[in-house]
Amino acid sequence: MDAMNLNAIIAQEDRLVFSRFDEAAAFEIGTAIRDIALAEGHSIVCDIRLWDRPLFYMALPGTTADNPDWVRRKANVVRRFSKSTYRMVLERGAGEGNRAFPGDSGLSPQDYVLAGGGFPVRIEGVGVVGAIIVSGAPEDVDHMLVVRGICGHLGIDADSLRLVAAE
Repeated sequence: MDAMNLNAIIAQEDRLVFSRFDEAAAFEIGTAIRDIALAEGHSIVCDIRLWDRPLFYMALPGTTADNPDWVRRKANVVRRFSKSTYRMVLERGAGEGNRAFPGDSGLSPQDYVLAGGGFPVRIEGVGVVGAIIVSGAPEDVDHMLVVRGICGHLGIDADSLRLVAAE
């Protein structure tokens, strides 16, 4: 199942590419993620940022002071590797209780975490310019909340990009 989901995530990253990305897009995607999370009863934080500034942030009831730190650490992973954080989890075989990068990687667990929910904002012909991050639900749900929000914005059927074990 992990190999199937890894392939599915790579397909998501290949398909969910923007022709342009701005504050209006961030607001639309963030609001969609919020609406989905509320409808499904998820307590999450959502952060959408370009590398030079934040564009959208929201927290739902039930989140804690820890969620923004998880968001920051997930964003650092997206920035460093230009991949979704759930892809990194599956590629690295990170399981429960094993969320740190290996000691020889030079990546501090205070600044980087192997946990799903961070997704690259990739602009066609430009590359990765930011990230959309969700924290608070199980990592496959965090990941798919982002994917579903992006799909809604891009007019793509989210069911065509679903993970095997998601939701």
